[in-house]
Amino acid sequence: MAKPSAADNRTRSSVQIFIVVGLCCFFYILGAWQRSGFGKGDSIALEITKNNAECDVVPNLSFDSHHAGEVSQIDESDSKTKVFKPCAARYTDYTPCQDQRRAMTFPRENMNYRERHCPPEEEKLHCMIPAPKGYVTPFPWPKSRDYVPYANAPYKSLTVEKAIQNWIQYEGNVFRFPGGGTQFPQGADKYIDQLASVVPIDDGTVRTALDTGCGVASWGAYLWSRNVVAMSFAPRDSHEAQVQFALERGVPAVIGVLGTIKLPYPSRAFDMAHCSRCLIPWGANGGIYMMEVDRVLRPGGYWVLSGPPINWKVNYKPWQRPKEELEEEQRMIEEVAKKLCWEKKSEKAETAIWQKMTDSESCRSRQDDSNVEFCESSDPNDVWYKKMEACVTPTPKVSGGDLKPFPDRLYAIPPRVSSGSIPGVSSATYQDDNKTWKKHVNAYKKINSLLDSGRYRNIMDMNAGLGSFAAAIHSSKSWVMNVVPTIAEKSTLGVVFERGLVGIYHDWCEAFSTYPRTYDLIHANRLFSLYQDKCNTEDILLEMDRILRPEGAVIIRDEVDVLIKVKKLIGGMRWNFKLVDHEDGPLVPEKVLIAVKQYWVTDGNSTSTQ
Repeated sequence: MAKPSAADNRTRSSVQIFIVVGLCCFFYILGAWQRSGFGKGDSIALEITKNNAECDVVPNLSFDSHHAGEVSQIDESDSKTKVFKPCAARYTDYTPCQDQRRAMTFPRENMNYRERHCPPEEEKLHCMIPAPKGYVTPFPWPKSRDYVPYANAPYKSLTVEKAIQNWIQYEGNVFRFPGGGTQFPQGADKYIDQLASVVPIDDGTVRTALDTGCGVASWGAYLWSRNVVAMSFAPRDSHEAQVQFALERGVPAVIGVLGTIKLPYPSRAFDMAHCSRCLIPWGANGGIYMMEVDRVLRPGGYWVLSGPPINWKVNYKPWQRPKEELEEEQRMIEEVAKKLCWEKKSEKAETAIWQKMTDSESCRSRQDDSNVEFCESSDPNDVWYKKMEACVTPTPKVSGGDLKPFPDRLYAIPPRVSSGSIPGVSSATYQDDNKTWKKHVNAYKKINSLLDSGRYRNIMDMNAGLGSFAAAIHSSKSWVMNVVPTIAEKSTLGVVFERGLVGIYHDWCEAFSTYPRTYDLIHANRLFSLYQDKCNTEDILLEMDRILRPEGAVIIRDEVDVLIKVKKLIGGMRWNFKLVDHEDGPLVPEKVLIAVKQYWVTDGNSTSTQ
């Protein structure tokens, strides 16, 4: 048998090499095809790749303010797209879950009727909330702190009710906010100076604050210049538009009340809590409201109470209240503070300041001696629609170290991460998340150059995760409401607060606790993927439209197939929009939808029947 020649061997080797190279090329092309999203349908691929789908070039999309109502037409490729009509003019300031008429059907005991009561599915509006006639983009910060256009919140009752307290004044076509309050008629700045003699406000130790019963949020507005961000809340009550005024001024605020339900914030969140004549019965119901403040106050945090019954012996005459009644009120407050291991640091004039003990072990032994009842709940962050309890939330011993002063804490490893208390989140994944969002935000700034200009003061992140978007976009010109959905896989809101940011728990199957037109920019990362099959995408988009200002911007980041569905619905709304590629190129299945809400106002002749 003849042996194979050298030439035959070389031929066979060449064929084998050719086959191997061919297989490699085939599998490379197959992998690229699968990663690109094209495998989800040629129609999806065409939607994404046609018409300038580049992150740095977005033609025919204007982010500027015009005020004139003249807008370009949306390019509707699908003639069958559902068109959403305007709601009737009476819904201009509609707040679905704090509707006055619905509220009056609930018990008044313990402020139950002022809490969230959302409409059932059959009563939801499926129309777009109009802006009032004459609506204009608010003044930029810091001018907005002191001036609000009258047309944006045309309610004068507070100018009469609080005339002598320097809350708000009506001047021509604007409201002016002199910075006063019931407890600080000489101005919030002087009042904060008094607090700063006891509370370390100016060195970054105190960064996050909670203002209960905030009025028009002048306390929070003036804290901003000291690098302190306050989450303010007040009920929607007889004082019209308190929270609306706060947000028009550019101050973080929500509609809310201390009633029967736990506050929508995690435990150990705030560095300081504050009440300035907020009319909350702190010593009543076994001290339940002070215990809820204690839950959200971090160890070492401060509680400030100004007004009755503090220093009642001196003040009972101007307050025109019986000495015995005020004395009992203060006795009850002092008794609850002792149970909570709060140390009184100061009591001057009408203001008292307590500090929550940092030594949880020592505090626990003192509480055991006082027969304190501790809460049995295994998760102090499980608060959505959960009843408040007259019990003390145990303070866990966190091994992650102390919080750094702000701004260092913005990127320092948060104690809840370094201690491993968030499953699946390590120091490494936290740092990677920060890098990712710095890259995303840089890409956003190429699309919308106004992100750095101060044009967007009130920003919302609808699915905030670890708060890395807010950290990457951080500026003295803006603030971010970091929303952690109640159905999110991980409860990360505590990390957000440890970074020196603020946020709230919320379920996007319901309306948010705010007035219409209160956010300049809304960011939604994989929100619609999260809520697939949970509730109606249309309802979420209409809620986004309700809380977004005319000419406000939207950034939605999600999988391509999800965004195609969202894009079709947006085609029936008064938004200009564009779908663009991920900053890493068209082969990445995650895409970005950017939009600008058109300027339009009610004409008083809405075609809607709702």
